[in-house]
Amino acid sequence: MWTLSGMQDGSTLSITLLGWELTPLRVDRLALLFGWVFAIVAFIGGVYALHLRSLGQQVAASLYAGSALGAVFAGDLITLLVFWEIMALGSAWLVWSRRTPASLAAGMRYIYVHLAGGGLLMAGILLHAGDTGSLAFTAFAQPSPAAWLILLGFGINAAIPPLHAWLPDAYPQATVTGAVFMSAFTTKTAVYALARGFAGWELLVPFGVAMTLYGVVYATLANDIRRLLAYHIVSQVGYMVAGVGLGSQMGINGATAHAFTHILYKGLLFMGAGAVLHATARSKLTELGGLGRFMPWTVALYLVGAFSISGFPLFSGFVSKAVTVDAAAKLGRDGVVLLLHLASIGTFLSTT
Repeated sequence: MWTLSGMQDGSTLSITLLGWELTPLRVDRLALLFGWVFAIVAFIGGVYALHLRSLGQQVAASLYAGSALGAVFAGDLITLLVFWEIMALGSAWLVWSRRTPASLAAGMRYIYVHLAGGGLLMAGILLHAGDTGSLAFTAFAQPSPAAWLILLGFGINAAIPPLHAWLPDAYPQATVTGAVFMSAFTTKTAVYALARGFAGWELLVPFGVAMTLYGVVYATLANDIRRLLAYHIVSQVGYMVAGVGLGSQMGINGATAHAFTHILYKGLLFMGAGAVLHATARSKLTELGGLGRFMPWTVALYLVGAFSISGFPLFSGFVSKAVTVDAAAKLGRDGVVLLLHLASIGTFLSTT
């Protein structure tokens, strides 16, 4: 990452393969922002996983993190697709690694969904290449069948309802370490892809706002701590999707800033949940009363993440959410502002 950060903004590495120009490496500010936070959480997750003696989990986590980095630095759609599919395989392995009947079944459902998403993405890429004669990953200025297919492929990874069921299904079944990695990469790589290719697409605004509220409602109803956190991923990614859809510079900045902060505090929340699961072998919230007496440091750090995800003042989520909400306000989207504030209140009530 240090080497990439030292490169000039907009630097690329291009090759020609079978007559097609590919750009397996593109370095700019957007890619570097996601690249740095992915590298940070991969390091933190690696430290959290030092207790593991499972080579399979270690390889899967490394493959998952590495492919996420490859995806954000990809300058063409074929390179993006390759890393996109490797990411799906690595993350599915982290679900299977728990080796319970429920995790094996959830992992199979997870991989089926993501292979379907990859198929949609590939179909869109082939149509786009046929229409334009280019495989460059740039903004899609006009709707087209190819663009819609690619958007659907990205939407599955972003867990945009009704394409979201894989997330609350698989994340609670992953290993303790696997859930930490999964909270960081799949949905946020999709947010990066949306910001790169679909900024300003109005359709994303109502879908993003709906995500914020939908995730909060179902998180409130959840009794499993990791399922609660999984639904909150849906909700928080909604802020990012809405910010991308707004299309203004402030909206994009808010979406990317919230992606950065979300990766860090969501990792903290999943590490706290994992510590509780490891210590008590319980994940149902109704069975976890009185943890403050037995695990005070874990509870204290979990509350830091809870205040951040709620957008509480002086915590990281407050700043990134405020930028997105302010972007909507400056565009006169009062209804969007109201609903995003409502989602924040619901998040606070369901996580603290």
